[in-house]
Amino acid sequence: MKQRLVDAGYGLGWSLLKWLPEPVAATAFNGIADAVWYRRGDSVEQLEKNLRRVLPDASDAEIRAVSRKGMRSYLRYFQEAFRLPVWDEKTVLERMTLDHLDRLEEASARGKGVIFALPHMGNWDLAGAAITARGYPFTTVAERLKPESLYERFLDYRTSLGMEVLPLTGGDGNTFGVLARRLREGRLICLLADRDLTRNGIPVEFFGEETRMPAGPAALALQTGAALIPVTLAYRKVGIHATLHPVVEVPAEGDRKAKIAAMTQGVADAFAAGIRTHPEDWHMLQRLWLSDLDAERLARIAQNAPKNGAGA
Repeated sequence: MKQRLVDAGYGLGWSLLKWLPEPVAATAFNGIADAVWYRRGDSVEQLEKNLRRVLPDASDAEIRAVSRKGMRSYLRYFQEAFRLPVWDEKTVLERMTLDHLDRLEEASARGKGVIFALPHMGNWDLAGAAITARGYPFTTVAERLKPESLYERFLDYRTSLGMEVLPLTGGDGNTFGVLARRLREGRLICLLADRDLTRNGIPVEFFGEETRMPAGPAALALQTGAALIPVTLAYRKVGIHATLHPVVEVPAEGDRKAKIAAMTQGVADAFAAGIRTHPEDWHMLQRLWLSDLDAERLARIAQNAPKNGAGA
């Protein structure tokens, strides 16, 4: 029943809320965000725990102020997601500015493909629509949501924005292979890459503590020769701003496992730089650091950790 209600809510959003005047929609979603923030449930408490790593010198009052902005930023993503399908190309392009677009242009010119690795910041769907409108259509991977009808809604939504979307699970089992083929065709792929607490996650230091991030972006870059570029996003008053960080280079020495680990750490360092500058736009409401996990889950991660780079 809960899943059906969630699906119905998204359906209502995409069918009705996109027609509301923008100031009305913004006020409504800010009100929802503030109500959730005032209630201070598990998600808000976890967001504040995460923000304490990002802002270790901040007072309790300062953390609360940033978490309120964070919840407004998080709900703004959904507000814009419901409205994005009716924006024309001119509006989409005007709502994203970029630093260092030349890094994409130079990497694309090599013909070996480009990998954008992104954290959960700002509105990655708007960024995707804007980069597609600039002439860089791309492939991405989406988690298979429940119920299936909700996954299909998001699939249709992102496809309508010009994205090729592959399922994280439940497809033909060869998502990595398809991504590698796209890169060998010289194309762009975009992957959310700031959280992976599975057996394939790579240990990294992030804001001074250990967590795990996906091996996929570094493994794909190593296997195909594609350029790996971390990208961070931040909201502006209207639209978003994207920063393309320097290409994460393949280390000259070390085996495959060591190279993937070093490159994943490079991605984590770029994410930290962007998040530290705009912590309110990092939508991490889940447990991220290993020290926040319970002992049973930590034991499972340690038991299932890949040996000699397996699964990377």
